[in-house]
Amino acid sequence: MQKTKTHKKKHFRQGRGDKVFNVVAIIVISLIVIIVLVPLLNVVAASFSSSKAVNAGQVLLWPVDFTLENYRTVLKYDSVWLGYRNTIFYTVAGTVISVMLSLCCAYPLAQRRFSGRKFLNRLLMFTMIFNGGMIPTYMVVRDLNILDTVWAVLLPVAVSFYNVIIIRNFIETTIPVELEESTRVDGCTPFRYFVNFILPLSKPIIAVIAMYYAVAQWNNYFNAFLYLTEKNLYPLQLFLREILVSSKFSAADLDPETAAAIQGLADTLKYVIIVVSTLPLMCIYPFVQKHFVKGVMIGSVKG
Repeated sequence: MQKTKTHKKKHFRQGRGDKVFNVVAIIVISLIVIIVLVPLLNVVAASFSSSKAVNAGQVLLWPVDFTLENYRTVLKYDSVWLGYRNTIFYTVAGTVISVMLSLCCAYPLAQRRFSGRKFLNRLLMFTMIFNGGMIPTYMVVRDLNILDTVWAVLLPVAVSFYNVIIIRNFIETTIPVELEESTRVDGCTPFRYFVNFILPLSKPIIAVIAMYYAVAQWNNYFNAFLYLTEKNLYPLQLFLREILVSSKFSAADLDPETAAAIQGLADTLKYVIIVVSTLPLMCIYPFVQKHFVKGVMIGSVKG
């Protein structure tokens, strides 16, 4: 009995190579965390610091001459709140549209009895590598008569085939084929099977894909920059860009001290704008991080 216990203890002991690997892994991960965290903390600290401290290079990881005036300057613009409203709408509506289209695309591609499955998979895979380009895409949006509408922001980025692949792999590896066969024997139609069985069983992957699309839609500004001229439809990022551009000035008619003060405020506003535009995602991400990890693991399984 004692020999068996001794053997088990020896079996679970780490070898020298394992210890070296663990030390190296900890060092590498720590360096990555520092590389990512230091710039983030620097931006947040600079946004709460005075312009003099920022321009003098005194701010590193902690605010110097703590002030909220920078945020008051940005948040006093009504356009910021309008931009928040529009961005929230684009994020929610875009996520719903994208998830539904991705599910409707992934479900038939996951059916092995679907005759055109391989051809469509290869065709859609081609779109991940090549696309028409900015000008042809703009011409398509123009010909569809959706310029200066919310659809110009939502539809061009509605589906990502990468996310479709993740959903397809989930359905193939998680939902047994025998379930569909048994429901078909009972007279269940494909549409009813999709609604009553596939969607409820796919809740984990739906949550993951919804977060992927929500983050992408929140950060998306280029389509709005190309296709929108109506300011009432601008997302938050475009309004913040306008605030940043409007803070630039000509110092020819100003004395050096006043010019330096205004320029210092303009430079500090850059940090405030970064925080304002990313704060909602930074607050939400810690609560949903585990789902991102789960999504990566699901997407890596291929049946």
